[in-house]
Amino acid sequence: MKLRENRHEQNKKFLSLKRDISLFSIKEACGLFGIYGHKDAAQLAYLGLYSLQHRGQESAGIVTSDGKRGKSVLGMGLTGDVFSAAKLSSLSGNIAIGHVRYSTTGSSIIKNAQPFITKHAGHMLSVAHNGNLINSKQLKDKLEAQGAIFQTSIDSELAVHLIFRSSKRTIEDKIVDALKHLRGSYSFLFMTENEIIAVRDPRGFKPLCIGKLGKSYVVASETCAFDIIQANYVREVEPGEIVIINRHGMRSIKPFQSKKPSFCIFEYIYFSRPDSSIYGKSVYVTRTNLGRQLAIEHPVDADMVTPIPDSGNYAALGYAKESGIPFEMGIMRNHYIGRTFIQPVQEMRDLSVKLKLNPVRDVIKGKKIVVVEDSIVRGTTSTTRIKAFREAGAKEIHMRVSCPPIKNPCYYGIDFPTKKELIASSHSVHKIAQMIGVDSLGYLSIPGMLKAMLLPEDHFCTACFSGRYPEKLKTGLSKYDLEQ
Repeated sequence: MKLRENRHEQNKKFLSLKRDISLFSIKEACGLFGIYGHKDAAQLAYLGLYSLQHRGQESAGIVTSDGKRGKSVLGMGLTGDVFSAAKLSSLSGNIAIGHVRYSTTGSSIIKNAQPFITKHAGHMLSVAHNGNLINSKQLKDKLEAQGAIFQTSIDSELAVHLIFRSSKRTIEDKIVDALKHLRGSYSFLFMTENEIIAVRDPRGFKPLCIGKLGKSYVVASETCAFDIIQANYVREVEPGEIVIINRHGMRSIKPFQSKKPSFCIFEYIYFSRPDSSIYGKSVYVTRTNLGRQLAIEHPVDADMVTPIPDSGNYAALGYAKESGIPFEMGIMRNHYIGRTFIQPVQEMRDLSVKLKLNPVRDVIKGKKIVVVEDSIVRGTTSTTRIKAFREAGAKEIHMRVSCPPIKNPCYYGIDFPTKKELIASSHSVHKIAQMIGVDSLGYLSIPGMLKAMLLPEDHFCTACFSGRYPEKLKTGLSKYDLEQ
């Protein structure tokens, strides 16, 4: 009996530690990669997914086609764990699409891994999706009432049902017909036996870009996936655009009414790799711009500027350049601690944070420091990190955040919790500073954030900061049921 109780306590500690580690970062939906017309399609897709691993670590998958039939390998975990040399060699064909996932809808289980592959009327269709459909519940209820049977719990499967139920003749027209029913954010890669179809929603919430490798076409969520395979960037998939890639080359259609762009601004603040260009502009340059603007809005007398790595690095660099305060790496990140780290033997819950980030005492001791963070969501990890700086001997700690306070949930594919869990939704900046233990706290303003962007200010969705969503809430319905 005592042994059983001990195991129960260990399981509780494990779940607690796993939850703490999951709070290290904001989660986004996933990363997409596709390639058409290359003999090593599967191997290149594997490399592309490796470059996009930061966009999702729960599952990975690749589907290929040789023009007649499709083959797939899907698995839970990181790309390098899912694919072996033998598995990659089994994926024959010159067409491939791949996916790395973090779940914002649907459970983290193998049946929800993508791309998922289906057959209908003798033809294959494989689908990979990045985003979140805000009318998914209503669509699913309606389809189930009509006899549809769902194999997964992810909103992406809705597109498949709608495509196969369309009365249109060609797959291209069926996809257009299906997409008319979807609301929310989506970038899709569809693959048949002999073509890839790339889609971006009419507001362009999620990034998707096109490249070329010799005569082969490549599509990916970020340009860093092109760099690793030495493909050349061509252009973005435009909001509301459908790009068809097959043996005739690449062509484009724009079947939807144009809408005001609503690019996810968190792609620049946090999600995308700094060596990527998204929405056609440099992530690195934008993040340093955010840091420069932060220094202008919230100057402080300090001895050094240090980032919370890795996402705070470039804003901190911009802050240091603008302020003239020396940049130092005052805290080190352990890159070998991932989301799947399992050691349920720690007695202190905050030890999970120290496992990943550890201050450099000799750099910090006796100094007045500016700590630059990309965002504060719940405030839990910030509190522990500031405590670690204090214990390392910091004389003063001034935290600067390279985005405005996050006050509202996101319905378009970011794993922001409910409003009551967002620390800035119910506390003033002064109160948050007291709660996390800093001498001062400064957030970038919304106008300052938009000023730092390399694109027009009205192109971005800022709902998580401002509460102004691209669509209006329907009264009397779920918070996910928004009107276009």
